[in-house]
Amino acid sequence: MPNYSSMFDLTGRTAWVVGGGSGIGRASAEALAAFGARVVVSDVNAEGAGETVKLIAEAGGSAEARAFDMRRSDDVSAAAAAIGPVDVLVSTPSINVRKPLLDYTDEEFDRVIELNLKGTFRLLRAVGRGMAERGRGSIITFASIRAQVVEPGQGVYAATKAGTLQMCRALAAELGPRGVRVNAIGPGVVETPLTAPIKSKPEWYNAYASKNALGRWAQPAEMAGAVVFLASDAGSYVTGTLLLVDGGWTAVDGRFTPPL
Repeated sequence: MPNYSSMFDLTGRTAWVVGGGSGIGRASAEALAAFGARVVVSDVNAEGAGETVKLIAEAGGSAEARAFDMRRSDDVSAAAAAIGPVDVLVSTPSINVRKPLLDYTDEEFDRVIELNLKGTFRLLRAVGRGMAERGRGSIITFASIRAQVVEPGQGVYAATKAGTLQMCRALAAELGPRGVRVNAIGPGVVETPLTAPIKSKPEWYNAYASKNALGRWAQPAEMAGAVVFLASDAGSYVTGTLLLVDGGWTAVDGRFTPPL
């Protein structure tokens, strides 16, 4: 009989969490460390990454910080080389420019694409090669419910999240025979620095809360269980999928037009 009690155990594995300086990334790093992983916490914000490492150490976990910018190809390559073999990659960073598509400038379009989609691609490429050579690994990216459903003002952001999901599916197909799993997580509304501007507007905040089945926003820690599941042997037969952690948002029919 399989040892079910150890299926979430990550002892002896190295997890690289990009965007681990705050929000969902920080919660992911803390959870992976709690299950035994050695965690490398990366963020463009070196101070935030260091604070996450401190929190993990205080809880008895093992972690180190490495600041870099995933918008720079040389930064990604240098970080991957310095960190060495990783068993788990978690990529969380994203930005959003909320405005109608017809009002977007080329610069705004490029800025969102550069981080959300191209930055994610750089990480997949940098880590995927080594995992394929070693014949094992789990790659976890953060897409969004916007990979499937949209609203006015989030067209470019949604395009990057749908693109992230499709890249993950393609890489899952390409690397599956080599023992590497690739998945995306689709959060609903989560209280993070990215969504702080919405939280400051009660009408908008409450409208989003009422849109999902649970009637509330998520906390970053509520994404951590999905990360540990996909990182561990508990998810050993899961690849090429979008795991929705959205409080039932995509199951509930309705529409809210935000103030733009």
